Amino acid sequence: MFAQLLANGLVTGSVIAIAAVGVSIVYAILRLVNFAYGDFMAFGALAAYAFNGPLKLGLVVSAVLAMLATAALSLALDVVLWRPLRRRRAGFMSLFLASIGLALVLRQSLLLAYGPQPQTYRVDPYKVYVLGSVRLSQAQGITILAAAIVIVALGLFLARTTLGRTMRALSDDRTLAAVAGIDVGRTIAFTWILSGLLAGVAGILAGLAQTTFDPNFGFTLLLPIFAAVVLGGIGSAYGALAGGLTLGIAMELSTWSPLFGGVNPVYKPVVAFVVLAAGLMIRPQGLFGRARVL
Repeated sequence: MFAQLLANGLVTGSVIAIAAVGVSIVYAILRLVNFAYGDFMAFGALAAYAFNGPLKLGLVVSAVLAMLATAALSLALDVVLWRPLRRRRAGFMSLFLASIGLALVLRQSLLLAYGPQPQTYRVDPYKVYVLGSVRLSQAQGITILAAAIVIVALGLFLARTTLGRTMRALSDDRTLAAVAGIDVGRTIAFTWILSGLLAGVAGILAGLAQTTFDPNFGFTLLLPIFAAVVLGGIGSAYGALAGGLTLGIAMELSTWSPLFGGVNPVYKPVVAFVVLAAGLMIRPQGLFGRARVL
């Protein structure tokens, strides 16, 4: 039972972690809380469904096309919405309200395009992988494998590539980075592309893990994602990974019956915020955040 819950926690935590990095890198560089990120995930999940379901393309091909479509949407919205707001030096609250409005527009557009009915990918629901006492459905197995690849690739990208180091430098101090010769506009564009790619893959993996999904499902994931961002340290990509995995595992293990009887699965989101509150009491700046003196 414990091993099964741990495996389920890795599935949940991996999805939250990948999405949290997408939110975190945008905030680190642009100081923008993208409230529409859950709807970006829903867009990616439903785009993959369109390729995989009606068009009957393979799941891998469908996922790649959906990620590219989500990245294109992310970059296009930067051009038509966020870039003009930056030029007008819009404040934090204006950007936050704009992101809420964008979330509503995206959600309603997806409802008009796909309808409210649940969708599912073409995977075998009866195929099960057995590893000792752990049983994983085909969808869960794909989710864990794909998430592991994405997390490792993301870590290497941020640590080893020139673009990754440039993005981290820009998040530390944009003015100093510009003085050092970094093309700020180009780096911001790549930030939105990366954020869109991560939203696409996180949405697809969330759709696989949940089996069925609809245009509203991204919104329900927002609170755990934001909790992971804060727990890991606001603006820290590595912290977002750690925070997401920590919360996902904690949420699933909280239902383990030997642990004070376990909690009702309905209250798993509450457990995430209990863990967040406890973590911030011990380390207010987050797991990977840096303490600042105001």
